[in-house]
Amino acid sequence: MAADLTPAELTLLGLLVERPRHGYELDEVIDGRGMREWTEIGFSSIYYLLTRLRDRGLIAEVDAPRGGRGKARRVYGPTPEGYRVCARAAEAAVAELRPVFPPLLVGLANQPVIPPDRLRAALDRRAAALAEKIAAVSAARDAQPDAPGFVRATFDYSLGQLAAEQQWLDDYRAAEAGDQSPTNPSGRKADDRDPL
Repeated sequence: MAADLTPAELTLLGLLVERPRHGYELDEVIDGRGMREWTEIGFSSIYYLLTRLRDRGLIAEVDAPRGGRGKARRVYGPTPEGYRVCARAAEAAVAELRPVFPPLLVGLANQPVIPPDRLRAALDRRAAALAEKIAAVSAARDAQPDAPGFVRATFDYSLGQLAAEQQWLDDYRAAEAGDQSPTNPSGRKADDRDPL
């Protein structure tokens, strides 16, 4: 990624390139756009990330009209270098295929130690969680009918990934239900003890 920005830093920098914002507003946008589904930015990390971006000269405090009562909030916007770095990093993020490391694959690689009934239950729990997640992301997308195309694209990508996993999971569960053999992949009789 350009200038070694983390995905969280690029996400915040991109939101500030859209328009200057303060930390609380950044949190609202992250929440409202469903960005928590694909970023690891918690409210408590926003100010830490803003400080890192500021210290690297990618954002700076900007003059903003003070709202009514209460404490004035620090509003940040991109510097010219921040804008350039954001553009390069965003382009790289779109163009480059990067590996992901889903814990699901680690679990599947160790599936032979999971008793069949517990495996079925785990797959059922995953299916229920996927259905809930699809409903939540769909609701967040539908709550913003006037969102710009790039915002809708992030929702659609997330929903596409979730739907693909849901289809894979349905196929895998059907295959597992059809394979009720009492042997494990090594050809030995399965141990009846529950290691869990």
